[in-house]
Amino acid sequence: MPMERVSVRLGEIAVALSLANGYLRRMRHEGFCRNNWYCTRRGVLLLLLLFCCPVFGARPARASLADLDTQAHVVSNPGKPVLVGGNRGYPPYEFIDASGEPAGFTVDLVKAIAEVMGMRIQIRLDEWDKVYGDLVDGRIDMTLGMSWSDARDRIFDFPSPHTIVQHAIFAREDTPPVGSLEELRGKKVIVHRNGIMHQRLSQLGFDRELVLVDTPASGLRLLAAGSNDYAVAALVPGMYTIRENKLSNLVPVVRNAASYTFSFAVRQGDAQLLAQLNEGLAILKKTGQYQQIYDKWLGVLEQPRVPWEKIVKLGVILFLLLLFLLAGSIVWSRTLKRKVDQRTAELAREIEEKNKALEELRLHQDQLIQADKMASLGVLVSGVAHEINNPNGLILMSMPLVIDSYAAAEEILEEHYREHGEFMMGKLPYSRLREKLPYLLSEMNEGAKRIKRIVEDLKDFARKGNPASMEPADFNELVQTAVRLVESSIRKSTNRFEASYEEGLPKIRGNAQRIEQVVVNLILNSCQALPNRESRISLATFFDQKRQAIVLQLSDEGVGIALENLRRLADPFFTTKRDKGGTGLGLSITAGIVKEHGGTLNFDSIENYGTTVTLTLPAMKEKA
Repeated sequence: MPMERVSVRLGEIAVALSLANGYLRRMRHEGFCRNNWYCTRRGVLLLLLLFCCPVFGARPARASLADLDTQAHVVSNPGKPVLVGGNRGYPPYEFIDASGEPAGFTVDLVKAIAEVMGMRIQIRLDEWDKVYGDLVDGRIDMTLGMSWSDARDRIFDFPSPHTIVQHAIFAREDTPPVGSLEELRGKKVIVHRNGIMHQRLSQLGFDRELVLVDTPASGLRLLAAGSNDYAVAALVPGMYTIRENKLSNLVPVVRNAASYTFSFAVRQGDAQLLAQLNEGLAILKKTGQYQQIYDKWLGVLEQPRVPWEKIVKLGVILFLLLLFLLAGSIVWSRTLKRKVDQRTAELAREIEEKNKALEELRLHQDQLIQADKMASLGVLVSGVAHEINNPNGLILMSMPLVIDSYAAAEEILEEHYREHGEFMMGKLPYSRLREKLPYLLSEMNEGAKRIKRIVEDLKDFARKGNPASMEPADFNELVQTAVRLVESSIRKSTNRFEASYEEGLPKIRGNAQRIEQVVVNLILNSCQALPNRESRISLATFFDQKRQAIVLQLSDEGVGIALENLRRLADPFFTTKRDKGGTGLGLSITAGIVKEHGGTLNFDSIENYGTTVTLTLPAMKEKA
């Protein structure tokens, strides 16, 4: 009947297409197709040959097609669900989750393909060796994932690959590293039974060295427990297993020992299922659903990449911000300059009006500028101190916890060292680190405390105070604070700084900040006078019982002061260091402060031998 012939003819065409597809794919992989045109031409000739067979004889053609159908094995039956097999222990590609359901990248991918293609599927996860055998024997229609190889391509059909799997060599941290698969000869190597690396290593003659396991996870756990030498497994599932099972003693010593395309696999000749998978995968990639599934399972395991668009955007924002800051700086600088110019003009007018008081006005102007600089310094110091105190406070809060945590963990680390021997900790052998770490932690804690003290001293020194405020003060504390403030200058100037403080000194009455300023100026002058770092500076405080005064004596082995200059040291604008930026106001201001406190300032110097400065301040009388 005509309808029967049409039906038979359609069946013959389907089988012919299936055979042609399998034939062309084998030619590509075996190297017979040099280009797409060549393959297309061979395919067309093959189809014409198959179509022509029934024309020249009905009976022989049917018999020939029946034989071809036997060679093609199977064409999917659209009335039945597609049986999909998968590896139950290959995360994050395919595995059984905590609720006992199939999960993973390939599971979500095949479900999405089935949805867009209107397919009915049943997913069964089992040991890979059984799944592989089930596909060979035809008990399932396809697998969720299989690495492509020439040997497997002769048994199965593969659609377009959905990813590339890198296989790595894993080892314990204390195991000597290797650089390639060839270096594994003579070693015990764990591989996944019937996996692609099992087949690859068997082809290379590694059969006697191989230790077969049912899942990559069980192999890595076996290696972590100390059995065998190395394990060869897919990099992403291996790292996933190490992370999830906390196998912290395992590392990938070769991250790309071999790479294979990874795709679904179907029974050879099932052209309909092959076409459905290829079409469904193409649709998912076009709609972006493939990328969503990839990011969900595999993207989280990759290093995050910053897109160029975001980099450019951030660069533009940073450039505009810098441009804004530059413009603000220019505006602020011009505003400040205008204000300074205005103030200078006012002072100039005052000087013109009061020619008789010219020197006094000059002194007043320079002292005002100096005071303005000190005020600006105070604002700057306060801001910097705040920025330093925040992270330093965090260090001071955290260091006791770190020290206590190390002390608590020391016994565990020692036990591990006794049982397992040397191990690396922070890129250093533990045997070295355990001697240094307590000292380093203590030094860090003391350093943070020292930073806090220095910052507090700077804040106190720069804090704006009332010059008329006179309060009881500990002279030794004031001197020690001043020494800490100029400690950096002292270290740069001399290797021989000595200080002695007499205990039990009576208190003085004065302005603490201004007294500190006096001591700072005197010490800096001594540092600047030293010819080399081997010259000495000595500082001493003591109580003069006869005069009832507190005395600071500061001696240096500097260049000394010429006799004719000694009488003019406290004169305003007198300086012997004008070529080095000296203004002649330092000792003038210092002498004024000492005089305000009822004290004296004396200089004793021999040129080329050194100078001794003696500062005396009246001691407070103790109440009876």
